[in-house]
Amino acid sequence: MTAQRIDALSPGTFELDGHEVEFAPGDTVLQAATRAGRHIPHLCWKEGLSAHASCRVCTVTVNGRSGAACTVQAATGQVVRSDTPELNEQRKTLLEMLFVEGNHFCPGCEKSGDCLLQANAYDMKMTGPHFEALSPTCPVDASHPDVWLDRNRCILCGLCVRASAELDGKHVFAVGGHGIHSHLLVDSPSGQLGDSALSLSDRAAHICPVGALLPKRRGFVVPIGQRRFDAVPLAQQPEPDLP
Repeated sequence: MTAQRIDALSPGTFELDGHEVEFAPGDTVLQAATRAGRHIPHLCWKEGLSAHASCRVCTVTVNGRSGAACTVQAATGQVVRSDTPELNEQRKTLLEMLFVEGNHFCPGCEKSGDCLLQANAYDMKMTGPHFEALSPTCPVDASHPDVWLDRNRCILCGLCVRASAELDGKHVFAVGGHGIHSHLLVDSPSGQLGDSALSLSDRAAHICPVGALLPKRRGFVVPIGQRRFDAVPLAQQPEPDLP
C-alpha cells in the first residue's frame, strides 16, 4: 500500500489555493473542500451520491497533476490548485460546449436563477458560447402526471440516474448512446416517463441541476430575481442538501 493511500485512510490536511483544508478518512478533495466552505466549481457531483466525474468542471491540479476533485482521494500534504486562470479558462470552455450542445435559453427557462449550469457560467464570466449551436430537437416528454422531461436541456450529468438507483431504488434512468448521440433513457415499456416507476416524491424527480426534469404545475412559484443564485453568487452558496 502506497504512502499516499495510507494517508488517505487517516484524517489530515491538504492545501487548497493557499488554504489549509481538513479531511476525514475516505474524503475526496471536493468533499473536504465543500465541507470546509471552499468552493470548487462542479456540475455532476452531489454529496450523498457516488462520484461520476463526467462533466470535468471540478478538474483541479494535485501536486501538479490534473484530476477530477470529485474522485481524487484527499491525502495529507497534497497541494491542490483550483482557482487558477488556466483551470477557469478550461471550465469556461467546457460550459460553453454544454450550452451549445443543448437548448439553454435562460431568459425563458423556469430554472433560471436556480440553475447550476447558468450559475457556473456567471462565475466563470462566460459572456456567450463560442461554438456553433447544435440546436437539438428532442420531443418533450410530458406523459407523466407530475413531472416533465425535456431532453433538450439535459447535460448528461447522471445525477438523476444515480439518485434513482442509489436513493430511490428504482433505476428509472440510464444514459445510452455514444459521443454526440448520448442521451437519457427512461426504463419503461414505451420509453416514456409516464410508464415508468418515477414518483413526484422521488429524489430523482428534483435533483436535475438544469431543469431537464421539473415538477408540473409549480412553474415560477418563486419569481425570477428572488431565486437561489440571483442574490448570492454560486461560490458563496452552501452546498444544498439532497432534495
